[in-house]
Amino acid sequence: MDVVLAKMSWKLIPCLRSELRLDIVLKCGQSFRWKSFNDQPDQWIGVLGSRVWLLSQDQDHLKYKTFPKAEEDSGALDAFLADYFQLKVKLQPLYKVWAKEDPVFEKISSKFSGVRMLRQHPVENLFSFICSSNNNIQRISSMVENLCIHFGTEIWKHEGVSYHTFPSVEQLAKNPMNVEKKLRGLGFGYRAAYIAKSAKQIAENGGEEYLLKLRTLPYQEARDELLKLTGIGPKVADCVLLMSLDQTAAIPVDTHMFQIAANKYLPHLKGYKSVTDKAYKEIGDHFRSLYGDYAGWAHSVLFSADLKHLRDIESDTDTRVESKSKESKSSGSPMLKKRKKRA
Repeated sequence: MDVVLAKMSWKLIPCLRSELRLDIVLKCGQSFRWKSFNDQPDQWIGVLGSRVWLLSQDQDHLKYKTFPKAEEDSGALDAFLADYFQLKVKLQPLYKVWAKEDPVFEKISSKFSGVRMLRQHPVENLFSFICSSNNNIQRISSMVENLCIHFGTEIWKHEGVSYHTFPSVEQLAKNPMNVEKKLRGLGFGYRAAYIAKSAKQIAENGGEEYLLKLRTLPYQEARDELLKLTGIGPKVADCVLLMSLDQTAAIPVDTHMFQIAANKYLPHLKGYKSVTDKAYKEIGDHFRSLYGDYAGWAHSVLFSADLKHLRDIESDTDTRVESKSKESKSSGSPMLKKRKKRA
């Protein structure tokens, strides 16, 4: 695979690093299929749709390679990836507004720049977050990969490594009893029944198209529909609404986000022993009042900044300084420096 990828040229999409940080966005628990490629911290490999993608970036571009060889023109692929990362939404103006309204956000915003919401396919997003119940990112990722291996479709195999699509609703709903049994054997526990039953419910409601139509509904109506599904509670519903159904003000509140709210915004919540319905609503309403229409995006910055595995991440400023230092050592020519910066 290394040889195949090395021969392929990178395709570039103009995108400032301050508008997208792959090292944060792909590791903050939104999606669970992105892995570091060959242990390189600046390259990520994963499956989107029916294609394998290798991603990287520099200060001015989002870079990608796809395989097997793409039949679409580069414009269609650019558009697909731009939609996935919602690049039409400009982060820097939003960050300025949020920082002005919230000193907590202002303090973390320089280090955690470029944190944006993915626009995932709702089928993958929903079933991935059913797996997230009482779980950690590493184990969720393993479960999601097993879903793909055992129920998805193989799209490419190279040097012993297989890549699979995320299973369709039909693939998961084909025989619910067998699906549940298989998933239990794979260690999914009670989530096995949730996945099998939800797949059956979604299939009966119209399958993938049913979920996609939820993008056209107001927040509360779409949320009520999701809550009818087996294994979907308030937090998972809001994750799906925020990450795949275009509800930018949805605020998923788990115990992690509850602690952030109690410690930094709503101290009276420290007296609560669990996330009650009342507390859940109060936290969501507080952040929506503070941040506005894109409150869910701002909340994700706070969430990412509090994750243990991201606390030591370099700030965008640190990366820029390091990059300039490397350029300075490798060349004494100002013209050469400029060329390297453009590359």
